[in-house]
Amino acid sequence: MPKLAGKEVGPIGYGLMGLTWRAEPPSQEQAFEAMKTALSLGSNAWNGGELYGSPERNSLHLLNEYFTKYPEDADKVVLSIKGGTKPGQLIPDGSKENVRRSIDECLNVLDGKKFLDLFECARVDPKVPIEETISYIAEYVKAGKLGGISLSEVGPDTIRRAHKVYPISAVEIELSLWVPDPLENGIVATCAELDIPIIAYSPLGRGFLTGRWRSFDDLPKNDYLRHLPRFQPDVFDENLKLVHAVEEIASKKGVVPVQIAMGWVLAQSKRKGNGDIIPIPGATTSDRIKENLKPAKLTEEDLAALDDILKKFPAVGHRYPAEHVHLLDA
Repeated sequence: MPKLAGKEVGPIGYGLMGLTWRAEPPSQEQAFEAMKTALSLGSNAWNGGELYGSPERNSLHLLNEYFTKYPEDADKVVLSIKGGTKPGQLIPDGSKENVRRSIDECLNVLDGKKFLDLFECARVDPKVPIEETISYIAEYVKAGKLGGISLSEVGPDTIRRAHKVYPISAVEIELSLWVPDPLENGIVATCAELDIPIIAYSPLGRGFLTGRWRSFDDLPKNDYLRHLPRFQPDVFDENLKLVHAVEEIASKKGVVPVQIAMGWVLAQSKRKGNGDIIPIPGATTSDRIKENLKPAKLTEEDLAALDDILKKFPAVGHRYPAEHVHLLDA
């Protein structure tokens, strides 16, 4: 079993973003049911954010409510929270003042209901050396207020620089059949070398790999996916070729595309010298969570076929809009 901050976690974690950060978030009752389902099926590595919602309502508030109702679950969950942005804005601020503000706010909202196992800045602040930002977070770890430090959307050089200041417990990056780049750009290799587990977010390509959407018009009118380059009308059909290819493999194996996508990410863990890779699919219903937790078992022949597909149908378009690209360190 992989470990985060010294604690054992299941091979598949759970992303909380969609429970509080969307135009119409699910009810508390539905959110609690989803969280309970994930935990009951072994997904105890939970990933949320101070920025997943508003300063008045985000992952931390939902978690406080959940652990108030289910205090017996607190020690079962290994919790990672992203913060480090300006309050109410998606702008990174790695200064001592803001890092302290962010961590203090997270701890204040949790109100002792749950220990904060991992804290990470959602993005690296280009105005503050990573060494300084990590040193501020490390003060809280040394004081016993945090379990460890993780990083988000960082490249090999930043990982090494941060790790020299204080041991990094995890690196969170986007990794999926739609975003296999970390396997080639040195991120996965660097983490393996330093024995740092990888938390893979959006393992289903933000839902694209499920085959749910067949055209740009299928996307909900208020969905942020409509603003992402890879979902735009001029490239949608080209990117859909990958989905069709994955569907063919799924059909041959008697499974659904979700199971192939999840199986592929899990198969990268420990493959070809890689370290632990823990995907954290997000879902707001118990049925979706159950589906995500039934990954296909892929043979080397399957993996080779998927490798060929990735070469034949590389994703077209950047992962994020142009105004956000400069904040990606990877």
